[in-house]
Amino acid sequence: MPRVLWVPAGAALALVVLPVVGLLTRTDLAGLPALLTRPAALNALRLSLVTATLSTGACVLLGVPLAVVLARTRGPVVRLLRAVVLLPLVLPPVVGGLALLFLFGRTGFLGQLLDVVAGVRVPFTTAAVVLAQTFVAMPFLVVSLEGALRAAGTGHERVAATLGAGPPTVLRRVTLPLLLPALGSGAVLSFARALGEFGATLTFAGSLEGVTRTLPVEVYHRAQTDVDSAVALALLLVVVAVVVIAAARPRAVEGVRS
Repeated sequence: MPRVLWVPAGAALALVVLPVVGLLTRTDLAGLPALLTRPAALNALRLSLVTATLSTGACVLLGVPLAVVLARTRGPVVRLLRAVVLLPLVLPPVVGGLALLFLFGRTGFLGQLLDVVAGVRVPFTTAAVVLAQTFVAMPFLVVSLEGALRAAGTGHERVAATLGAGPPTVLRRVTLPLLLPALGSGAVLSFARALGEFGATLTFAGSLEGVTRTLPVEVYHRAQTDVDSAVALALLLVVVAVVVIAAARPRAVEGVRS
């Protein structure tokens, strides 16, 4: 490896690490336990973990079929669909929250239908948090899975088809096993993105303690009145995200072969 790469690599690492170091220097370590054990902080952490887990499950349930369709289908329509699927990656989260609000809100066509038929109102509920997180996190899973399928090619699936396996069997016995390493990394990325989601959640779900106030929203709320508490919660969010990624990221993603 050329030694010259260490210079930009070090700069990139510093850009990621130094802001976290700044949080540490601003944190009152002696008062940290008291700040983190407040009921509001614990409720926000619990809500974030629960909703991020539900959002990740929704991403897997919906994203796996979508990734297979995008990877194994050709044509201009598929290219357009891929662009639409990746839209949450480039849209500001606030715009995504507004779009969800206008869809599921009292004046949205789907929100009106749910209200009339089932008496269900989605905005400013925990379900709205899960929807917002799923909206912004699903592209991470789809991109990971589609890239893995394209890299694997269609050779194994074609061989299975020539041996008499039908499409459902090929999907279950060949395609899905090919996805497993990428599914792990994509699910971790989706969980981490859902855990840190702020803009769409605040716009679509609001900030109701114990109902929609996730940890990032609680950090924003505390930053207006109690900077020390906001810094402590931000540090907690960083620690949780690092632990989740370090513990759940598959060894195959890191290029380590057993």
